[in-house]
Amino acid sequence: MPKTTTDPRSAPAPDDAAAGSVHADVSGLTYEQARDELVTVVSRLEAGAESLEDSLALWERGEALAARCQEWLDGARERLAAVREPAGGSARGVSQAGVQDEEETR
Repeated sequence: MPKTTTDPRSAPAPDDAAAGSVHADVSGLTYEQARDELVTVVSRLEAGAESLEDSLALWERGEALAARCQEWLDGARERLAAVREPAGGSARGVSQAGVQDEEETR
């Protein structure tokens, strides 16, 4: 029975077209879906039972999943910064992580 296209092991050999399809495949995933699949990919890679070809496909899938998670986190950070920023001003005294500087509160 042939492997389905949703199985990360069925990814084609690395090239620009294949890499694009791996990334496009994750674009609709929620943060939780991408994170959970990334955990599975990492576990499989750490087990070391995959062939070199399958390991490379899993690695590429993991990179795409990690990038998707980062997109979600960056978006959440931007939304939080927008909410914290006063209208018409800048968020003075707030670090990039969204934590108020101690010196500003004294």
